[in-house]
Amino acid sequence: MKKTLTVLSIALLATSMGAAAKDWKQVRFGVDPTYQPFEYKAADGKVVGFDIDLGNEICRRMNAKCVWVESSFDGMIPALKARKFDGVLSSMSKTEKRMKEIDFSAKLFHGPTNLVAKVGSGLQPTAASLKGKRVGVEQGSTQEAFAKTYWEPKGVNVVAYQNQDQVYQDLVSGRLDATLQDTVTAKNGFLKTPAGRGYNLAGAGLDDEKTLGYGTAVGLRKEDTDLKAAINGAIAAMLKDGTYQKIAAKYFDFDVYGH
Repeated sequence: MKKTLTVLSIALLATSMGAAAKDWKQVRFGVDPTYQPFEYKAADGKVVGFDIDLGNEICRRMNAKCVWVESSFDGMIPALKARKFDGVLSSMSKTEKRMKEIDFSAKLFHGPTNLVAKVGSGLQPTAASLKGKRVGVEQGSTQEAFAKTYWEPKGVNVVAYQNQDQVYQDLVSGRLDATLQDTVTAKNGFLKTPAGRGYNLAGAGLDDEKTLGYGTAVGLRKEDTDLKAAINGAIAAMLKDGTYQKIAAKYFDFDVYGH
């Protein structure tokens, strides 16, 4: 029995040492390309956006190849844990709930959340204003967590969709009264498009660490500490030498890194 345990211990030690010494020549990132300008599909079908540029730069500094694996946002964490990809780089906010299941890299950016509704609707981002109304959110998002925590118990009908494009479709068709989402995505992915004419940001932006988190980062498996260290090193270097700021300037006219 002791001999068996000793052999098993050696095998486990060798496995752990091999995992720690893994050479990350390829990094597979899970992405939901329905969240312009962070991740979306160009006319040719290629996945592009701010997160994509950041990920490709991280991989370049790691001397690794980036592979983008499309996944629905609500399935990101299960797919990451099932090793369908190595990290989530898809505007995922770092929250207490998610940190119980996975780890996160250093912060990539931090943005507010806003309600979007028809111009002149008079709707505000409060439970009292939205009582009896239908508010669309992306399934698995921090906005869904916020709405279901603070609004749904007070009579707001929170409707979750598999992706943000489906939310927009039902808003425009009249099946929704409003949506709750990332402010930058609302502006660039909807309000600046023909479909978004007649809609605006309703009320002030929302900020709640409990549900909306502490900023956006790369979601990682807890055991991949070497990958986390490599990604954090690349992020720090990008911020220090100005590469991050140059990438951000392609998409934003404000400090998207935030507080």
